[in-house]
Amino acid sequence: MATQATVNQDEKSIWGGGNKPLGASYGKLMMWFFLISDALTFSAFLVAYGAYRFKFETSWPVPEDVFTHFPFLHGDWPLLYVALMTFILIMSSVTMVMAVNEGHKMNQKGVTVWMFATIIGGLIFLGSQAWEWYHFILGDHGAVRLEDGRMAHIADHNGETVSLHTLIHGEGAEHDHYEKFATEDVIAAFKSDSRLQLLFPGKNRDIASHNASLPLIEKSYVVQGANMKENEYGHPLFANFFFFITGFHGFHVFTGVLLNLIIFINIIKGTYERRGHYEMVEKVGLYWHFVDLVWVFVFTFFYLV
Repeated sequence: MATQATVNQDEKSIWGGGNKPLGASYGKLMMWFFLISDALTFSAFLVAYGAYRFKFETSWPVPEDVFTHFPFLHGDWPLLYVALMTFILIMSSVTMVMAVNEGHKMNQKGVTVWMFATIIGGLIFLGSQAWEWYHFILGDHGAVRLEDGRMAHIADHNGETVSLHTLIHGEGAEHDHYEKFATEDVIAAFKSDSRLQLLFPGKNRDIASHNASLPLIEKSYVVQGANMKENEYGHPLFANFFFFITGFHGFHVFTGVLLNLIIFINIIKGTYERRGHYEMVEKVGLYWHFVDLVWVFVFTFFYLV
């Protein structure tokens, strides 16, 4: 028959937890608590995005029609650059795994090399995201916003989008991305060419004939690029979610790069060699893997679905 002391001891061993519950250090547990709470935040953002995307499905921009630029390449390359960004970020997770592995071996040189590679990968991703934001804000073809709030692009008789620059200056004219076009000039140019039509961006890509478009474009105004109020690619909420979700994730990547840089400096100084372990590399590695995993979900739900 168990004594009261034995029962108390059993309860203590079950509920006490000790100083390393689940075999994890205090620092690792706190990092896991933070990551779980952060995962819930990102989940809420993506759920909200999905809800509005399906609510305004007909006017919601199609990502492959929006993100078509690639550095130093002309023409449309749908989602190719964002796919490259994703690959770079995933590879930075691989280099972080290598750094943690070298830390377990107490190999200072190996940890230094792989942490440096991880930092470079993070910086490339941040630079790529800034480049993507730049082109999204600047705009591509330009559009007109109608009196009922709908966005419409100018299209030729084949249903292909015509940029405002081509509409005003003609085919082959030198393109100035910073040029702003007056609404009156756009309306006059549209009226003068009976082959032009209005194309409504979105899943259906509806087109209004030239005659049907005339009364619509009369009460419109020009929109170039995207911001928190206007979006030439379609519904303005798309731009709001793009800036907020990718910006929030970008802030996490930026924070991760700073943390990695601090750890990198400590590695060079031999701080963790003197401690006898590289657990700090492992803890910041958990954060970095989380940031990479979140981007996979953002990429899937925002760009692909």
